Amino acid sequence: MADSPAPLLDDARCLCGSGEVLGACCGPVLRGQRRAPTAVALMRSRYTAFAVRDLKHLLRSWHPSTAPAREELADSLAEQVRWLRLDILATEAGGPFDEAGVVEFSALSKGPGGRSVQRERSRFVREDGTWLYLDGELG
Repeated sequence: MADSPAPLLDDARCLCGSGEVLGACCGPVLRGQRRAPTAVALMRSRYTAFAVRDLKHLLRSWHPSTAPAREELADSLAEQVRWLRLDILATEAGGPFDEAGVVEFSALSKGPGGRSVQRERSRFVREDGTWLYLDGELG
């Protein structure tokens, strides 16, 4: 599996559900052209990365203390899952001046077994100005 997906069109609607176009939303974060300013922005970019199977962004945005092995993550991205919708349910802190934050979300997907909903309460930390996904509790 390649580390990066095929290029996405910046004028296409962003997959994260923000209502923005990719070039004004997750695109620059996925390409490493800018940092996510908030925990929610990082959550949205990670959802988009899962949807387009962007291994490079997922590993770059995962805290090294909790990140899976590259091969393990690549194997999970190879599964036949299509991500359909992201809903942000709640946030705690995670703003541009915070050092930690929580984002609760629900993500709808479709795989070989049918539709499924993943609900998670994700924890993020900001180190040296960069938001990182720490871990999550499934709900």
